[in-house]
Amino acid sequence: MPFEPFPFVAPGLRDIIEILIVAFVIYRLLLFLAGTKALQILLGLLSLVLVYFAALLFKFNMITTLLGLVFTYGAFAAVVVLQPELRQALARLGRSRAIRFLAKSDTAAVADVIAEAVSRLSRNGTGAIVAVEGEVPLNDYVESGSEMRAKASADLLATIFTPYSPLHDGAVIIRGDQIIAAGTVLPLTQFPVTDKSLGTRHRAALGLSEETDATVIVVSEETSKISIAVRGMLRRGVTSDQVREALTGSGRSHLALTDRPSEASPA
Repeated sequence: MPFEPFPFVAPGLRDIIEILIVAFVIYRLLLFLAGTKALQILLGLLSLVLVYFAALLFKFNMITTLLGLVFTYGAFAAVVVLQPELRQALARLGRSRAIRFLAKSDTAAVADVIAEAVSRLSRNGTGAIVAVEGEVPLNDYVESGSEMRAKASADLLATIFTPYSPLHDGAVIIRGDQIIAAGTVLPLTQFPVTDKSLGTRHRAALGLSEETDATVIVVSEETSKISIAVRGMLRRGVTSDQVREALTGSGRSHLALTDRPSEASPA
């Protein structure tokens, strides 16, 4: 047997399952931390750990003692500092794929609300941009606007984007069935866009969809057409039914493979 001299390197089925579980947990943790301040704190803690082991190596007793105290009481401080992130982690657990499958009707209801809202805004020629959060949290963008906690409805969305209202120029962010922010500033796409008909809203929708897994719906103020940005791709001139399909998942894979920004038809 090739592993007989080193039996510890011959993993069994139980070991493989354990490795896969740990890898999945680490992946989900990093995915949750992406785009949050908690990631910066984690990197800082890793730096302290490296300093601690370096101090042990060079026998810097005072530094190791001080860092030992930091690690001893730092856990309590971390719970206080990361309290918002911990609450969001529990909330995101409720939005996992397995549990979302059981709440499919809620997802469909939110999709109906958004589809009705953008259809109404399109008929009225009112510009709008709505970002629907996916697995990657949009906390940093929430802080750029006005935080809200309101159940999403077509009337409320139409009111927010009413011309000359304080929040009509920014984007609305929706998490689950809640509007969590309005008037937010989204990142513009960093890729060159040759189509000059694309306005700031479309570029912002592309920018957010490039950096996160959010689905972003845009209503053009100039042409009244509806567009959807997913994974760095833009589909323009869609219907409210296609918006509903994209948000419920049935049309997302199709939308992600259509219309590059530089090749899209005019809005």
